[in-house]
Amino acid sequence: MSTARTAAVVGAAGGVGATRLCVEAGALLAAAGEDVLVLDVAHATQGLSTYVDARLDPDATALLTDPSVAVTDAAYGLDAPGDGALDLAPAHASLTRSAEALTPDAGERVGERLAEATERYDHVLVDTPPLLTNPAVGAATAADRVVAVTVADDRGADALARERGRFADVGVEASVVVANRATPDALPDADVAVPETALGSESEAPAVTPADPDDYTRAVASLLGALFAVDELVDDAAPGFLAGLRRRLS
Repeated sequence: MSTARTAAVVGAAGGVGATRLCVEAGALLAAAGEDVLVLDVAHATQGLSTYVDARLDPDATALLTDPSVAVTDAAYGLDAPGDGALDLAPAHASLTRSAEALTPDAGERVGERLAEATERYDHVLVDTPPLLTNPAVGAATAADRVVAVTVADDRGADALARERGRFADVGVEASVVVANRATPDALPDADVAVPETALGSESEAPAVTPADPDDYTRAVASLLGALFAVDELVDDAAPGFLAGLRRRLS
């Protein structure tokens, strides 16, 4: 049985959907009764903050700049199906504090914060940009697993090749390569293909429906199985109906 509990979910390029994939994967684990934290080190885009309707003070940048702030201080709950908890620690800060969270010291603190988070959570997913910042490198080198997320076109293939070079530079490898918003076999290098959700904006409620899984939910479950050796996240015998999913969210 795998002892892995943390994963850096690295977007090989901007806009490939790594943030939403983190939230959806966290929601599926929470639906199975796991307590999950999604930690944001994509400080430039701060996309994770769009999921939280609260005043984000402290935020994820404070975790890398202020030792007095605990991980749980910067964690904000998101409603998710099931008995587990889904907490997000988004970045939402000024340019000055965001810059302070990009220093080499801040990058080294990512590993310390992951260790702290595993004392409270069963799993931690790190929303990670390309490995061009100290926190991104810190996440990739400290996490138990590394996921490379890209899209199945020429831009995505080129971005994946560049990111693999950066992984090699810091001594890590991708545990799983995800072709996001793709059909199976659309990207030969991908281990998992995650289809479109057909649900619109990135900031909508998680799409996963473990009791009535569609192809998207099954793909996210496959990713989590590869990362953490967890199974039975969805009922293999259950039919998948996007129509039912839309009714639930309407």
